[in-house]
Amino acid sequence: MKNIQGLLLVGCSALALAGCGPSDIASPGTGGDVIIENPNPTPTPGTPTPTPGTVTPAAGCPTIEDPQGLVDGGTITGPEGTWRVCRLPERINTSTTLTKVAGLVYELGGRVDVGTDGGAVASADDTNVTLTIQPGVIIFGGTGVSWLHVNRGNKIAAVGTPTAPIIFTSRANVEGKNTDDDQGQWGGVVLSGRAPVTDCTVAPAAAPGTAECERGTEGAVDPAIYGGEDKTYNAGKMQYVQIRYSGYVLSGNSELQALTLQGVGTGTELEYIQSVNSSDDSMEIFGGLVNMKHYIAVGADDDMLDTDTGTKTNLQYVIAVQRPGAGDSLIEADSDNPVDGNLPRQNTQIANFTFVATGSASNGVAMLLRGGTDYAMVNGVIAAPMLPCLRISRTQTASTTVNSAIEELGAPHFHSVVMQCNSAKYLAGTDGPVSVDTISSIFNVTGGNNRDDFTPTLTSVFINGANESGVPAFDPKLLVENDAAEFFDSTTWIGAVRDANDTWYTRWTCNTAAANFGSDNSGNCTSLPTT
Repeated sequence: MKNIQGLLLVGCSALALAGCGPSDIASPGTGGDVIIENPNPTPTPGTPTPTPGTVTPAAGCPTIEDPQGLVDGGTITGPEGTWRVCRLPERINTSTTLTKVAGLVYELGGRVDVGTDGGAVASADDTNVTLTIQPGVIIFGGTGVSWLHVNRGNKIAAVGTPTAPIIFTSRANVEGKNTDDDQGQWGGVVLSGRAPVTDCTVAPAAAPGTAECERGTEGAVDPAIYGGEDKTYNAGKMQYVQIRYSGYVLSGNSELQALTLQGVGTGTELEYIQSVNSSDDSMEIFGGLVNMKHYIAVGADDDMLDTDTGTKTNLQYVIAVQRPGAGDSLIEADSDNPVDGNLPRQNTQIANFTFVATGSASNGVAMLLRGGTDYAMVNGVIAAPMLPCLRISRTQTASTTVNSAIEELGAPHFHSVVMQCNSAKYLAGTDGPVSVDTISSIFNVTGGNNRDDFTPTLTSVFINGANESGVPAFDPKLLVENDAAEFFDSTTWIGAVRDANDTWYTRWTCNTAAANFGSDNSGNCTSLPTT
């Protein structure tokens, strides 16, 4: 167990990356596969290392329900042994199950669509395809432009278990070529839905938040459309899932995230998801109404959490840790653009989080709130000793006036949030501007129980120590938006991990040099589990 102060005082070089929102579409990324032919890193002490060569390939590919079937792609060999490769069809037209088979990995040969887009409104034309992925299944992107897209009117059922998580990763990871600094080797996972969005790019004259307001997936060469007006839209379920080394540039300098949620609604179930080394954001949410608990983001080259285009999002129990010298902001909320007054207005609420920044940021700050967003953060720990902690951009974002007609709840809300920042602490907002004094007054609101001069005593990077345990908590059920009372758990502690006895992050995760989640999990992210 090591105090985080020592870790965070290590000097780091910076990778300057641009944000990824509706008006600033994507960060530079890698421009291609990043495969560094170095020896595998020495495993973290206490982390199980697979015995080399124990995996033997399955005899063949299983039969699936889709008539196109799986293509036998031969074998692929890495440090764990040799695997049978079974390639998915470009479009899955029939509800299909990917079974767990010893010695077998599934491949995305390029873009793989689940069903066909049914449009913004449910109808008899929906293909109603569900892709079911069994616990322990490993799926890799065979090329950089490989990605999985769940179309509107279709679902994913990727439900792992604590001891058998589902892993989405890259070819290089299977071959054992990755280090803890690799990223951007394939696309990612994209869920498209029919919940409301703003910034209507498909039909710019459409009314925001209606069925006519649709958007296309960033970088997709062929259309991948989302949007509608079904707030309860159900894109399926993802639980106990790892998404590794994603964020390839699809086109036009636009990358995907590890997980892209676009126009999904409250019927979509998301819990226990880990993103590892995305070359863009760990997760970006475009519109919709998103509820998620137990989310871990490690090592993104852009933002750890990016929220855009009128989303209403609730998150609880969030760990976000940067790689030393890499990454942009921990949070980037919306963009300052000519349509950032569209309704629905973004409202994101985060409870019980621990954010660790170990480098610089092109945004210049650990958390950037802009575009008129409403935002609430409660029961949080932010350790960013080399950065200012908070910038609020645009006068509308900082407005203290409540106006229900434009869904304006006032300035961002902070309760029981403690921060370790550099000497600046705050940066003045752009396109406004919002002064440092105004931002400080918003964070240090009377009765908020917030501190911007906190000294973290986190152990193992993200576990509360004595100082964190001494901070009184706020009941997240008291938040006023997004059906908070129904979604949030009442907690009596701040941070994502209460103490050493709180182990929700163990078993289903993998480890990197930036964050070790225990010795009883799937091992290093640079390797694959063999069971």
